[in-house]
Amino acid sequence: MLDTLSQSVLSIIYPQDCTACGGLVESHSDGVACSDCWTETRIFNGSETLCTKCGAFLFHSGSSASTALCRKCDDLHFDRALAVGIYEHALSASIIRLKRSPYIAKRVRRLLDEALMRVPTDESTLIIPIPLSRKRRQERGFNQAEVVARSLARVSGLRIDGNSLVRKVHTPMHRAGMDKKARAMTVKNAFEVVRPKLIKGRSILLIDDVFTSGETASMCAKVLKKNGAATVNVLTIARAA
Repeated sequence: MLDTLSQSVLSIIYPQDCTACGGLVESHSDGVACSDCWTETRIFNGSETLCTKCGAFLFHSGSSASTALCRKCDDLHFDRALAVGIYEHALSASIIRLKRSPYIAKRVRRLLDEALMRVPTDESTLIIPIPLSRKRRQERGFNQAEVVARSLARVSGLRIDGNSLVRKVHTPMHRAGMDKKARAMTVKNAFEVVRPKLIKGRSILLIDDVFTSGETASMCAKVLKKNGAATVNVLTIARAA
């Protein structure tokens, strides 16, 4: 109750416009989106049918979740990908803000923690954020995937490794409208493992903010497995519809 009261007081003292719709953000814990935008955002809650491998939303099953293969991800190298929900409304606004400021709202952290519970992990699991190139990191000042990874590591107790996987090539940012082949070409041979002994035999949990075509995660998974990783799963805040 005290937490709810403090959130209400903060929203009065520091009113903020919702970056998704322009309305008023009622609770500081909601971050940059209002409660209406959060309600409109599709958060995976067990009533969906998702692709077993890439986590693509296929349709509402109406009751308990079921799974199927979309077959569009057959050539991707990771074992499984999951996300909090669809990249829209509150989640897209939260991710855009995360790319500008290394802060994750309380509501997003809670949803990430819940999503993590659906990812198979064990004592060999190592959390690895998908790296930025040196140039992009200097431009932004931080890696948003590392921010997410640190949050998950604190909650789960899993070890985080932000140094073994590196992006050796500065690649252009993916543009809206790029097809799968074009996205794949931009990240081909862009990653390498510089500490293979720390990867061998590990179950890797790759972390990023958003899953679009899956090509970036796939290229990371490919090089990790080449260097001895046992499995590579992917967890993101959101995924493209």
